[in-house]
Amino acid sequence: MFVLELTYTAPLDEIDALLPAHREWLNEQYEAGVFVVSGRKNPRDGGLIIAVGEDRDRIEAVVASDPFVQEEVCAYRVTEVVVTQVAPGYEELHTQPVG
Repeated sequence: MFVLELTYTAPLDEIDALLPAHREWLNEQYEAGVFVVSGRKNPRDGGLIIAVGEDRDRIEAVVASDPFVQEEVCAYRVTEVVVTQVAPGYEELHTQPVG
């Protein structure tokens, strides 16, 4: 599992102009089963995405395909997480054997 933290590096009017393309990209990643959850940070200086995958290189390639990255209006911080505990109903997100 990966936590993708976006930090805007451009004014919000530039971000807003690219939002339709960014949202289309998000939808493609949800359909592909890569993204689990996403949203804006508050205050609105970026966003956060939870992604699943076993290959960091693949996640980095997905990040590189974001229109925000291609237009250089945000920076990503990609953190790999080994999930060791989950709430009931989220067992499929568990990546580390217990014990």
